[in-house]
This record gives sequence, structure tokens and C-alpha cells, in this order.
Amino acid sequence: MTLQEVWIRLSAVRRLDAGHAEGIIRALFCQGHYGPSELFSCGLNAEQIEDFRNINQQWLSASLNWLEGDSRYLVTFGCALYPPLLAQIPSPPLILFAEGNPDLLLSPQIAMVGSRHYSHYGEQYAQVFAGGLVSSGFTVTSGLAMGIDGISHKATLEAQGKTIAVLGSGLMKRYPSRHLMLADSILEQGGALISEHLVTAPPLAANFPRRNRIISGLSAGVLVVEATLRSGSLITARYALEQGREVFALPGPLGSPTSEGTHWLIQQGAYLVTEPNDIAEHIGSGLTWFPTLPIPERPKAPRDKPPKASEAIICAQECEVELPFADVLANVEYEVTSVDVVAERAGQPVPEVVGKLLELELAGWIAAVSGGYVRIKRASHVRRTNVLI
Repeated sequence: MTLQEVWIRLSAVRRLDAGHAEGIIRALFCQGHYGPSELFSCGLNAEQIEDFRNINQQWLSASLNWLEGDSRYLVTFGCALYPPLLAQIPSPPLILFAEGNPDLLLSPQIAMVGSRHYSHYGEQYAQVFAGGLVSSGFTVTSGLAMGIDGISHKATLEAQGKTIAVLGSGLMKRYPSRHLMLADSILEQGGALISEHLVTAPPLAANFPRRNRIISGLSAGVLVVEATLRSGSLITARYALEQGREVFALPGPLGSPTSEGTHWLIQQGAYLVTEPNDIAEHIGSGLTWFPTLPIPERPKAPRDKPPKASEAIICAQECEVELPFADVLANVEYEVTSVDVVAERAGQPVPEVVGKLLELELAGWIAAVSGGYVRIKRASHVRRTNVLI
């Protein structure tokens, strides 16, 4: 039994923690035996042993044969290609079948989702935001579904960007069939298709809500472009909140059913966005204070374009030190925020917070106004990092 087969068999085992699976893999592969007694000694119960041993043999063989093709990968939990953000979610997938460019899984991603039944407004702004996110250096992740998902993938490709499609079916059963050519285009332009299901798995209805947890889990934030109150994209937004991801929503025309879901999200606390830079600014709003140390003069290479937001997220200099009181600054909004609210959010005593607010005001980060404080700027000597605040 190959290591790939062991991973695939374990992925069919119900109620198996991903971290526990890693230990089982090591133990089994070292022993070289996969009988009931060995599986039991690794901590599997009788039902789980049945799952491991009775996996559909045709589906298993088809998946192993599929993996022999070019640009096809089995990304296993804990391996170098497994996305760190995805590993942090509750119930991360044990394996991912990937086709295309697997390195994209490690790139900074924003998910774009929305209703299958979309308006002209939703189509227009999905294109605007996809192009803007590409310009900021993000990979756009979505679900290859009809409607806003497909529009987002296409607009990303038209902007010469990279996109990841997360499927609710096996990669040999791409769904929907109307997007077969789109899936090919994603691969041709350096994107990726991924699925946690065996490659011959059909597109069952139960697969899609769980697929959504992967879309949000891969991403630093989720943008809901357009959604009715019954849209599946609200499931993705719920997963994002549970996973600690940012949720962004595009406001739409009043009275439009396809904007009722996004308006509801905004009422629940999602970030209202009106342009792509709103997302880039927010995702890249981790702050790092540069110490005032003398730096030798060096010739500057010409730069035609400003740094991308995604570069700012993943790049940091060794001489950087954390901004003092970032935990307090994170709770001061661009609208008036009272001292009591800041203290409550930060979980710190009011007198202590008052002192920190004063220092932040003197440093030029916030301003005292009637009723509290407002955040006013980000100075040029501050750089964005991967700390979300």
C-alpha cells in the first residue's frame, strides 16, 4: 500500500482529527501493515477501521491513476504545500486533490462569492473587484458555480490574474458542466482546481456547504458581492466568521432581492466596501513601527508601480519592531470611538487605555475629538505586515 493510498483511505474515515491522522500515517507506514489490529493499535475504533478498509475500490483506483498525470497533486495535511490558513480551521480537509499550480495554495487569497441568480449590478462590480484584487496581488478564490463565482473567475483571468476554483465534486466530475471551458482556462492561465473528494465523486448537494468552508479557510477574507437571504454564499460568510476571517459585503440597490443578503451581513457587522482598495487596505492594515535607526544610503532601483497590498502582507524587514499598543489602536475606528468602548474591546482597564491612547495621539495615529478618538492616518514609516488588526 503506497503512502498516497494510506492518506486517501484515512480521508474516508469519519470523525478523525487531522492532527491524529498524521500520527496514524507515520505509525502505519513505519509498520508496513494495515490490518485491523494495527489500525486498532493506532487509535481507530471498529467503525473507523471499517471506513479505512471498505473504501470504494474503483474510486480509489481511479484517484491513484489520476494522480499519475501531469500537474496533478495530492496535498496532504501538514505537508509543505498545505495552506497554513486552512490548517487552522475546525475540521480541515485531510487531503486536497489539486490540478494546475499547487503553489497558489500558499499565495495571499481573497474569496469572492455570491448568488447564482445575479443582477447586472452584481456582474459589473464582481468584475471591478476581481480586477482590483488582481492589481493588489491577490489570488481570487471561488467555487466555480454559476453566477457571481463564475464571473469572478472570468474577470480574474481577463485581468491576467490567478484564480483557484474549489469544487464540490471530484476533479474528474467537474461541475457545473457549463463551466468546463472556464475550468480549462483557469488551468491554462496558471490557476488551480482543488477538491477534497475522490476524483470520481459526483456533485452531491451535501458536498457544497462543506466545500464553502474550504473557500473561506484558504482566504484572508471573503467578499460577498451579491446574495439573497437564502443564498449559499451566506454559508461561506458564516464559515468565515467561525474561522476568524474578515467578511466584506458590497451594498446594493434598496429593494433588490439580490442585495438583501449583503445588506443583512452589513447589519451583522460585515465590512461595507465600495472599491477593491477598501479590502486591500483592511487586509493589509496590520501595522509595524520602524525604529529610527540610521540606514546607509543605497542606490534605489526604479519602480514603475507601487508595492502591492499582498506583498505588504507577506513581506517584512528584519529591523521592524511591533507598533506599540497595536491592540488598542486596532479598536479605534475611523468614526468616533469612545474611551470606554476601546477599553471594553481591548479588555483593558480604562486608566491604562487612556495612557496608551495619549501616546498614540502624540505619535499621530489618532486624534482626540468630542466623544472619544478617531483613527486618522497611517504614517509613511509604517509598513503593513501579516498581523490583522
